[in-house]
Amino acid sequence: MTRRQKYQRFVFGLLLLDLLVMGYLGYRYLDRKIPKELHVVEGEEDKITELFQSPWLKCDTSIPASQNGSYTIHCSLLGVIPFKDVKVTTGERENLWVSGEPIGLYMETQGVLIIDTGEIVGEDGVSYDPAQNIAQAGDYIIAFNDQRVSSKRELVEDITCCNGETAVLSVIRHGEEISLSLDPVLGEDGRYKLGIWVRDNTQGIGTLTYMREDGTFGALGHGISDVDTGELLHIQGGALYQTEILGIQKGSKGSPGELSGIIRYSQSNCLGEITKNCSNGIYGKIGSEERNRFTWTRMPVGYKQDMKVGKAQILFKLDGQLDFYDVEITKIDMDHEDTNKSFVIQVTDPRLLSATGGIVQGMSGSPVIQEGKIVGAVTHVFVKDSASGYGIFIETMLEQ
Repeated sequence: MTRRQKYQRFVFGLLLLDLLVMGYLGYRYLDRKIPKELHVVEGEEDKITELFQSPWLKCDTSIPASQNGSYTIHCSLLGVIPFKDVKVTTGERENLWVSGEPIGLYMETQGVLIIDTGEIVGEDGVSYDPAQNIAQAGDYIIAFNDQRVSSKRELVEDITCCNGETAVLSVIRHGEEISLSLDPVLGEDGRYKLGIWVRDNTQGIGTLTYMREDGTFGALGHGISDVDTGELLHIQGGALYQTEILGIQKGSKGSPGELSGIIRYSQSNCLGEITKNCSNGIYGKIGSEERNRFTWTRMPVGYKQDMKVGKAQILFKLDGQLDFYDVEITKIDMDHEDTNKSFVIQVTDPRLLSATGGIVQGMSGSPVIQEGKIVGAVTHVFVKDSASGYGIFIETMLEQ
């Protein structure tokens, strides 16, 4: 093979690689642009047609609507290669009571969460590790020798009274219940131990996003995960409490700020119950009398196709005053694999930038408003740019 032929093959290879890369990037662009599911107000179906406008994409909308008001749009590349089926659900536009006020959160785990395992110094001065390669961080202990366990104190009492006999723990691991056998070790303090570190509750501060007519609420826009294991907490219940914000640590490049406050866990400060902790937020119900303790703004829901890159606002309580602050929606991802990161916002309001540096921890759940509609909620802050962060579509929060 001559040098010229080798060069031609090399150039041809580069061109082929460029075509493959361009094809992949084009596919990814369309995949992110076209969602798997859409909600449309009856009579406004034409608003979604621009989502499917692409010379590479052909969509067939001839499938009739089902009895529940939904239909499917079949999309293909160049009319040949199957690409994606989009479920479209039609209905009336819902109105929500929108908040933006900080709330105190208290949640009890479903069982007792193992956050780590470790060595124990026995009565004989020797180090033991009875849980090593048996128990795992993220396991939820729900029973001890077939007796239900609901708190850390109950577990400690059961271990203390086991007299060194093998303990059988029923745990939930990755959604599946399994049994673990551990041999307690008599520690140097004269008490039996299993070599596990556990936790049975969690608390924190977040922001209330919305309430429906029946008093059910959504908050945060993301779930609460354990700080040590990173696993989403499985809860058996919890409560909302009034909170007093005492200060704000401003965010800066490389250091996200946070709201600091005090939560008084008394019955008089309880606002409602928490019934669900999932990837898209915290959910529950606010008491009928307690609803009057909030300042509400009634707003219609804005769906994905209603959103656009450009000016928007977030609703947030600063220095005791609930107000709208200017932001810019800079990117919208219709089908992000992480629903908490469906769009990007940048804080532009000088008042908020001066007070917080942009987005801080505790602002998760702050409603995002565009053209008079609630379109989403703030979920994350960028560590390298505290003025920017991610948001979740409000329709995604409402699905739970």
